[in-house]
Amino acid sequence: MNVEGFAEDGYDAVRQVFQRLVDSGLETGAGVSVWREGREVVRLNAGWVDAGRSRPWRGDTLVQPYSLSKSFVTLAALVAVRDGALALDEPIARYWSEYGVRGKERTTLRHVLTHRAGQPRFGPEAAGLDPLDDSGLRVSLARAAPEYVPGTSLGEHALTYGHLVDGILRAGAGATLGEIFNDTVRPALNLDAWFGVPDHALNRVADLEYADPNWPRLLHAAPWLQIPAGVLDTEWANSRAWRQSVFGAVNLHTTATAMAAFFSCLTNEDGPVRELLGSRLHTELLASQVTDYDEVFGTEITWTLGFVRDKGKIAKGGIGGSVAWWSLRHHHACAYLTRRLDDHSRAAEIAAALGDDLTVVGEDSACESPLITAPAGSPPPDDLINEDA
Repeated sequence: MNVEGFAEDGYDAVRQVFQRLVDSGLETGAGVSVWREGREVVRLNAGWVDAGRSRPWRGDTLVQPYSLSKSFVTLAALVAVRDGALALDEPIARYWSEYGVRGKERTTLRHVLTHRAGQPRFGPEAAGLDPLDDSGLRVSLARAAPEYVPGTSLGEHALTYGHLVDGILRAGAGATLGEIFNDTVRPALNLDAWFGVPDHALNRVADLEYADPNWPRLLHAAPWLQIPAGVLDTEWANSRAWRQSVFGAVNLHTTATAMAAFFSCLTNEDGPVRELLGSRLHTELLASQVTDYDEVFGTEITWTLGFVRDKGKIAKGGIGGSVAWWSLRHHHACAYLTRRLDDHSRAAEIAAALGDDLTVVGEDSACESPLITAPAGSPPPDDLINEDA
């Protein structure tokens, strides 16, 4: 497979690494985009969009990046805070009365956005529910007891994040997560990204495939991803029904160019993210909120309201290998989006070619946690700069 696209002078190493990944068979369909000083300096595409390998990956190919989706759930929630419909530190139960039971009476939106609400997975209440039973999954979270006292521990809310925020938005803002993202966030940021892919864009969506048939069972986060059954099945992920649904924790569909462009303007004081949220909430979005051992992620990390942050980068990734980041050291943004579900070693090689390091280091700690490679005999790390799914 040939690598198509462009890499400006000074970025030949990125093309070389990407070509090597393709030639070795480690990559069967992916896009790489790098942005610097407001423009795209690398756009590379390789492999195939479909399982039959008949349609080539293009610059406008959409793919599901799993937990990279969560950052855009955060933005929808903060739009509602901007508008005065929600507050970060008020109990959720003031809006969503059914939620305020069994130890969740004082849970706040900030707890949810920083993965400290004590609901890192769907519980037994959701066993047997269809992944597309949006209402049933929200109700299950409202009725469930948290696994720990909210605000006292950390564990990425792997599959629950979007449903929690959606429930809060419905109750407090009178709008759904999908509506706020697609009607407000997406156009304001000029994003080629969708919760619920419209009919006209379905032909751009890439089919996901496993690098190893046992991949879902090898994940560190596997215990947090079992309910509802089927969320990691490619049969589900590649279905039209799933692509046109909103499962906020994992099923945004987007392009590498869109994600790199977004991260390139993420910190700008005169950029579209700050314009969307206002200066106070933009500062809140990027500020380190908590550094602790993340039980689901399996390492010590620092969370902002929507991203993982350390001294070198602001980033977000998803299980399967997709990731995007802003380099605080080198002032460029990069996104690597793939359809071949595996570890993050491919993105790590692209990062190294740019002088970046995708190892996670807790900002308030000397603890450095390599999420790219695992010790011999251990399962592969899930998702690099993040979490879960």
